Amino acid sequence: MNSLIIDDNPIARATLRQLASQVSDLEVVCECCNAIEAYDFLQTKNVDLLFLDIEMPEMSGLELTRNLKNKDIVIIFTTSKKEYAVEAFELNVADYLIKPFAPARFLQAVSKVREILAARKEDIQQVNDEFIFVRDSNITRRLKFDDILYAEAMGDYIKFHTQQTMYAIHGTLKSAEERLPFARFIRVHRSYIVAVNKIDTLQEGGLVISGKFVPVADAYRKALNKRMNIF
Repeated sequence: MNSLIIDDNPIARATLRQLASQVSDLEVVCECCNAIEAYDFLQTKNVDLLFLDIEMPEMSGLELTRNLKNKDIVIIFTTSKKEYAVEAFELNVADYLIKPFAPARFLQAVSKVREILAARKEDIQQVNDEFIFVRDSNITRRLKFDDILYAEAMGDYIKFHTQQTMYAIHGTLKSAEERLPFARFIRVHRSYIVAVNKIDTLQEGGLVISGKFVPVADAYRKALNKRMNIF
């Protein structure tokens, strides 16, 4: 999840940045000290989530939210004021955090966002939840999701590994992650995405799929264990 922090208080921004750094699948791509700066940023950049203060000079967080109504962005309000809660939820925000909030409360709010984004992704995938088309050596091939063991980043290419062969596609692992169904695949390393139901064994430092070792980075280990119901 890519996020943007918007708050006119530098201490509040630092606190949110530190909390976000504890979440393996959450990245802060930018910080803005006012809503106008954030609005300009969002005209050319896409993010999944806003951590948004309400009372700011020139434009409030509520006004920014209304101005972004046509963008598919999830919003968590982070404010010291309770009185805006009703108005905020009328704008369909994911959560409303009252400063100062505990780390556990922050994680709860992020978990809500994760569920919202997953649900949206599943809705999109329902249009075609069985395969993707990939261009391999100037030939467009249909690649079934069920055939993919894992995807590997290699420079400017992605390698889709199957039992029978490997397809090298020009692109980024992030683009592959966006197209592969969340319910079937999980990122385990900055260079690898794996099919959850193809994992044979987990071991120190990685996992094995169809006899092939795939490294698992520490930052992704907790999320992987959770998906596999490992305690």
